Amino acid sequence: MNLEEMLLEKKEVLAAKWFDIVLSSYPEATQKIWKSNSDKFTNPVGITTQRVTKELFDLIIEWKDVDAIAKTIEDLIKIRAVQEFAPSRALSFVFLFKKLLRDEFMQVLKKEGRLDELLAFETRIDNLGLIAFDIYTKNRDLITQMRIEEVKRSHHMLLRRVNEIEDASAKGAGQV
Repeated sequence: MNLEEMLLEKKEVLAAKWFDIVLSSYPEATQKIWKSNSDKFTNPVGITTQRVTKELFDLIIEWKDVDAIAKTIEDLIKIRAVQEFAPSRALSFVFLFKKLLRDEFMQVLKKEGRLDELLAFETRIDNLGLIAFDIYTKNRDLITQMRIEEVKRSHHMLLRRVNEIEDASAKGAGQV
């Protein structure tokens, strides 16, 4: 059985472990809520994280449609981009997937002299990390641009209000 077949055989367990890895970057109380609540309206982050880790698992094994991979991971990256994580922490779950696979399969593959399969598969995860980084950067830039626009709007509204007050004061002073 090759590595991809081994991954497919343990897919549910490994996807659940990867979900746990992503959740481990949050406080314990948050992890408990996101793991126990399956309502997509009251727990959109937990549900999205669980869906993305499951879908990505299959897409990484297939590695046929990079656009589908990017579209899927973007849902999770957008969430992590708006949170106050450092970029390394926001994207660490991609590379921790590599550790998960090593923990699960390295000894068996090493014993069988097939470690090259794991190393070749890890290239996909490295590429996923690059895709995730591009998406993260694009989203952080968008958030920064939105914040700049909000400051500009606020500043403009403040100046307009000051001008209205000055106009009203000038009219009032002329009536005395």
